[in-house]
Amino acid sequence: MMVLVDTPIWSLALRRRKEPLNPKEQTLTAALAELIREGRAQVIGPIRQELLSGIREEKQFRSLRDHLRAFNEIGLVVEDYEEAARMSKQCRARGVSNSSVDMLICAVASRRRWQVFTNDQDFLRYEKVIGTGLYRFPAP
Repeated sequence: MMVLVDTPIWSLALRRRKEPLNPKEQTLTAALAELIREGRAQVIGPIRQELLSGIREEKQFRSLRDHLRAFNEIGLVVEDYEEAARMSKQCRARGVSNSSVDMLICAVASRRRWQVFTNDQDFLRYEKVIGTGLYRFPAP
């Protein structure tokens, strides 16, 4: 099964930090590396844009852009946006606030029967309302 990897997971794996990753972060980045090796990690335009928008230096921007180009871009269609709007309405009706990008991620994954890999706690709330399939990786 394909897995749509959310921005915080990519950011964690791509971040250049002075301090080492904690055990939870190491587990998340190892799970992403495994998905990439298996050819199951997916990215969509809005996630790519969020990742690239956070890069200040042009050289790093070009480097990340070139690395991300290794991942095929799936084309979003009108039904993805319509489903995202429907899901957003469902969440709001149940008192669950959401963002347009999060709902688009949920819609794209749902329509393609993919899972979402994220550490964003909002997705746990979405899962309860709209049934977003979250990727739960095997423990090391």
